[in-house]
This record gives sequence, structure tokens and C-alpha cells, in this order.
Amino acid sequence: MKPHYPILDGLRGTAAIMVVIYHLFEAYFPVVGHHPTPHGYLAVDFFYLLSGFVVGYAYDDRWGKMNMKEFFKIRLIRLHPLVILGVLIGAIGFWFDPYTNLGHSVGIFKLIVTMLIGLTLLPSPDVRGWGETHSLDGPCWSLLQEYIANLIYALFGRKMTRLVLWVIVVISGIILTVVCVSRGNIATGWGYDSFWIAMVRMMYPFFAGLLLFRTGKLIRIPRAYNMCSLVLILLFCIPTYQFTGWYEAACIMIAFPLIVSAGAGGQVSGRWAKICSFSGAISYPLYITHYPFIYIYTAWVATKKPTPATIIPVAIGLFVLFILLAWAALKLYDEPVRAWLKRKYLSR
Repeated sequence: MKPHYPILDGLRGTAAIMVVIYHLFEAYFPVVGHHPTPHGYLAVDFFYLLSGFVVGYAYDDRWGKMNMKEFFKIRLIRLHPLVILGVLIGAIGFWFDPYTNLGHSVGIFKLIVTMLIGLTLLPSPDVRGWGETHSLDGPCWSLLQEYIANLIYALFGRKMTRLVLWVIVVISGIILTVVCVSRGNIATGWGYDSFWIAMVRMMYPFFAGLLLFRTGKLIRIPRAYNMCSLVLILLFCIPTYQFTGWYEAACIMIAFPLIVSAGAGGQVSGRWAKICSFSGAISYPLYITHYPFIYIYTAWVATKKPTPATIIPVAIGLFVLFILLAWAALKLYDEPVRAWLKRKYLSR
């Protein structure tokens, strides 16, 4: 029986929570240099590295019994129900946003067209004016790259030797470093003008994660979940000023693989195992459902200009709401829908 990596589940939850905190702060600190968690968006790159490791773990040894059609059905069933929920919440929030009135200025027809395209996860019309490829639920841009990564894995990655993987990882790492340093940071990829950078952000960590799994080089440290979560949080929070590009490249290329290696090599039990299980379970629904509310929250901050004394309790309340919504989405929607889809399409 395959070993399970509960700490990796927990670390995915840690990263998802930090994304939410980053977005809550971002409304009041739009300038990254002033942000209390200035590198929180690197959670996306951490997700990609985790995904590469987990995809290799879950599917590398199944290709003799599974074809590409079955692989894509498995992945769609795992990922797409929550994409649909996130886009639907985004469309409703866009239409009823009381602070922008964008819904009525855009019109119901364009909103429906944008929503229908968004449900496929393809780039859709930018109805918000931010230049986003997925303007009803911003985080969907990274899910599109996850789909592309899975497609590359199924077509080519599953057959790649370690040498070929090393070549891809080295080349994509060089490109990633050049982009980080030349831009000053890697906080991009979500817009039409930076769509190509989204692919750059995905390629290195995903295939580095796959390579890490195949090499089997794991690090054994005590209290791995606690230590890895703490290091991850610190990496997101350290101010770097003019060295941000180099710092973020080092986080993605060096620190994140070490954290995943330590997380996969560690052990957890008792209440920490329960925390890992819970945070891992809500990580994806939390990531994909919170941002439609962030749009409204950001518009409230921009138009009403509330004081920090007013913002803090609202932000805390939203954080609690996001956790509850993620748990409800998981238990009342995602798990039942995936179970039904598995019975219908994966019964064999």
C-alpha cells in the first residue's frame, strides 16, 4: 500500500490560508512593498511544486492500468466541480456588488457569456477592467495552468527519464530566474498582458516536484509539519526590498523543494495530524471560493475608505466566513458531486 503524505496536505492548507491573508491585506496595502506578507502570492508556485510531486506519486505507477482518457476524467472530476462553483459565486457577486455597480454597466448578456466561458476555465472577457484572464474568479488563472501541467504530464511527462526531467527543470529554472530578476518580482501571470508568465510560473515548480518525487530524496526532521509551516510563513513575510526578484527565484527553486522534501519525509500524529487533514481538505475550496468576496471587500475599502479600526474586524469576519464556506463547499457540494461523477464515469 502506498504511503500517505499528510504533512503535504497540511502544508497545502498553510499556503492556502496565507493566500487568503495576502488578499485581505492587499485591499489596504495595494503596493507590494508595504504589504505585511509581501510574498504571499508565492503560495501559487508552492502549489505547483506540491502538485508535481503528488501527481507523480498518484499516477506514475498506474499507466499500465490507466489510459489518458481515464487520467483526464479523474483529474476533471477532482478539480472542475469547484471551478464551476467558484465562477458561479463570482458571477453572482459581480452582479450584486453594491460598491462598483459594474454588473449593470456591463450588462447581463456579456456577464452570462463571460460566465459560460469561465465555466470551461478558458480565458474569458475582462468585465472588471483589471486586465484579468478570469475576471469573475481571479484564482482560476492558476487552475488553467494546472490543467496545462496535467496535459503535458499525460502526453510527455509520464514517459520522461530523469535526465530529460533535469534538462526541463534546469531550462525552466533559468527562464524563471530571468523573469523574476528582470521584473523585480513574480507577482503576475493573472492578466492578458502577462499570460505567458503564468506558464513560466508553472513549468519549473511542477516538473521540479515531479522530479523530486522520482528521485525519492526526502529529508527527515523532527516536527516536520510545524517547522515547514513556520518556514513557509516566514518566506512569505520577509521584506526583501530591491532584492525581491532574486529572493523569489530562490524561494521557488531552492526553498520550496526543500520544504516539500521535508514534509514528505516527516511524520505527524495526534492533533497535528487532524490539523493537517482539516487544512488540507479545505485548501482547494478555500482557494477557489474566497476571491469573489475579495472583489467586493476591495471595492468597499476603495470607495468607503474605512479606518483600520473598521477594517480589522471585517477582515477577521471574512476570514472566518471563508473557512466556513470552504468546509461547506467541500462537504455539501464538492464531495457529493465528485462521488456521483465517480460512480457515473469511473465505475470501472
